[in-house]
Amino acid sequence: MKKHMLLVALAMSVSLSAMSAQTEKLGDTQLKPLPQQTQAALWASRVLSRYHYKAVPLDDAMSEKIFDRYFKSLDAEKLFFTQPDLDQFANSRTRLDDAINGENLSVPFAIYNLYQQRFNERIGYARELLKTKFDFTVDESYQYDREKADWVKTDAEIKELWRKRVKNDWLRLKLAGKDDKAIRETLDKRYENYLSRSRKLNNEDVFQIFMNAYAMSIEPHTNYLGPRASENFDIAMRLSLEGIGCVLQTRDEYTVVREVVPGSPAALSGKIKVGDRILAVAKDDNSPMTDVLGWRIDDVVALIRGPKDSTVRLDVLPADAGPDGKHVSLSLVRKKISMEEQSAKKSVLEVRDGTAKRRVGVIALPTFYQDFEARRKGDPNFKSATRDVARLLGELKKEKVDNVLIDLRGNGGGSLNEAVELTGLFIDRGPVVQQRNAEGRIEVESDNNPGLAWDGPVGVLINRGSASASEIFAAAIQDYGRGIIIGEPSFGKGTVQQLINLDRFAQGDKARLGELKMTVAQFFRINGGTTQLRGVTPDIKLPVMADSDSFGESSYDNALPWTSIRPATYIPAGELKEIVPLLDKKHEARVAKDKDFQYLLEDINLAKKLRKDNLISLNETVRRKERDAQEARAKLRESRLAVAAVPGGDDPVLVPDPKDLLKQQSLLKQAGAKAGAKVAAVKGALRTDDGLQADERALSAELDAEKAAKAAKDVLLNEAVHILADEVGLLKTDTRMASRVLPYAVEANK
Repeated sequence: MKKHMLLVALAMSVSLSAMSAQTEKLGDTQLKPLPQQTQAALWASRVLSRYHYKAVPLDDAMSEKIFDRYFKSLDAEKLFFTQPDLDQFANSRTRLDDAINGENLSVPFAIYNLYQQRFNERIGYARELLKTKFDFTVDESYQYDREKADWVKTDAEIKELWRKRVKNDWLRLKLAGKDDKAIRETLDKRYENYLSRSRKLNNEDVFQIFMNAYAMSIEPHTNYLGPRASENFDIAMRLSLEGIGCVLQTRDEYTVVREVVPGSPAALSGKIKVGDRILAVAKDDNSPMTDVLGWRIDDVVALIRGPKDSTVRLDVLPADAGPDGKHVSLSLVRKKISMEEQSAKKSVLEVRDGTAKRRVGVIALPTFYQDFEARRKGDPNFKSATRDVARLLGELKKEKVDNVLIDLRGNGGGSLNEAVELTGLFIDRGPVVQQRNAEGRIEVESDNNPGLAWDGPVGVLINRGSASASEIFAAAIQDYGRGIIIGEPSFGKGTVQQLINLDRFAQGDKARLGELKMTVAQFFRINGGTTQLRGVTPDIKLPVMADSDSFGESSYDNALPWTSIRPATYIPAGELKEIVPLLDKKHEARVAKDKDFQYLLEDINLAKKLRKDNLISLNETVRRKERDAQEARAKLRESRLAVAAVPGGDDPVLVPDPKDLLKQQSLLKQAGAKAGAKVAAVKGALRTDDGLQADERALSAELDAEKAAKAAKDVLLNEAVHILADEVGLLKTDTRMASRVLPYAVEANK
């Protein structure tokens, strides 16, 4: 055994020496691994191969996965490397495990150094192309998403690829109205910025890319965090960062909004939504816009981040706009995002059902929050999602709503304890979720509090962005037969992660080895299935808005599979098998006649077609027609929404909250104090039945119309409310069905 290990070590030594000699030719600036990084890699491999939920040995098979993922991490769109570049390192394909175990990372760094050389060459060629003229009358196209494309085989092929790429960059600016001189200057500066930022990468950056290639080769939610990334992660978890409240990701060189944090400046502005692309940033009112196309995500974040109450300006390409769509410029004031701003909010919507009115209470829950610090200190009034929702349910009872909808769209999770306790508001004790660790031990998390906060009908609205704790809650409500799940299949994240600080293994007090975010357990529903990969399947399905190929657990090529364990012991709270088909039939008949719903379907189908085609024309006439058609659709959408914003008809009507009415009166009085004589002139106006003066009523009507307009834009929410209104109607006319769907309520009424 020792002899075998010695031969492996000698072979690696020869291979690495040859590779090191090769790297001397690659450029003047050669990045090399630091001793603490080779040490960190070794300890990370020992932890991952022994204690991960999916413990996988670091062997030749894993080395091949790391090799492929590392190249993909460096060059996801296959724009810099060629197949011969990969072939240079073919001998190392099965030896990266030996490199980690032998604490010799010369090969990963040699690969990066070659990448840096190719990057410089490609960008240099792109800048040379700017000196030429492009013919935009030729019918040719550019494949803008190359993630699944093959590596090009020759220099001639990659030059042709870059010719089309630069031509596309030029055409976009041309369609935006810039002249040739301005385009040349803009693109040359952009490409120079690419080079200057790449030169700022250091060995910590390279090491993190390589280690993440290893960690994510096990499964997608396992990551290595270098010292700097670890600090940024801690800031994000504490929610103490002062910024605009957007979670960003990189896609096709764009900085894309992946999530808008509830209660943040971005969310409160209503001007930024998921999928929007940030093209340029000005860090304050006086700074010029900086083009961020192609930037590293942490560099974009650093530019957006800033002191509280300062202003950041953004140039945004909306999510629903084509690549040549109209940009939107906006300013946001950076704020510290407080838990209060992320709290659950309620509203009441009314739907006409013949001559009757059905009142549906909607509780929007952006995250499963809890003030852990206050709870740890024993504060009896610590902030929590469950407490807030319980209070809102009490208020909705007083407002005599007929049904309640819990809106979990975009809720990415949070506290497991909150998910369990929130479920307890709708069931009378019982198991909520099961958890299995790496050793196979199963623990059951249960609601042990007797009684319910709401015993009437309930629905849960989910989408692809509903993940983790949201899926636990929705799955429990579904398994108990307690409520109807509406929407699109959820994210499918059914795993638990834990942070492990590698510094505990450090040799020396000053070494900083970083952290591992490692999957250690998996969630299972009380029916025995897992929420992993498949997520929660709605009882009544709404159109799938998200691209499942790029968002959601199933978009990862190595996600943990769906599996099952023995069901927990529980007693269903209701039986929905009879009522769901009836509601689905009413839903299908209604949306077939709903113009706004059908228009939404057209938008979704168009987006799917564009993603599938994955080509963009480089012919100016064709592109102008496509852009004009996109803008015409956008204007038509705005006009349709404006019409839909008028209260009345079949759309749900927002019932004003009395508290909001008082706020409106207060605002009016403040405005009146400043307006003076103008307000005095209308003081003699006749009072209306609700006790408001004419000017007050006008303001109230205007604000109500604004709220109604916002509600009308949410086609999916409106339809979910209609579904729950239909349920109320069916339960009122069929007592037998009501006793099956709502045994809690029937028992309480006896």
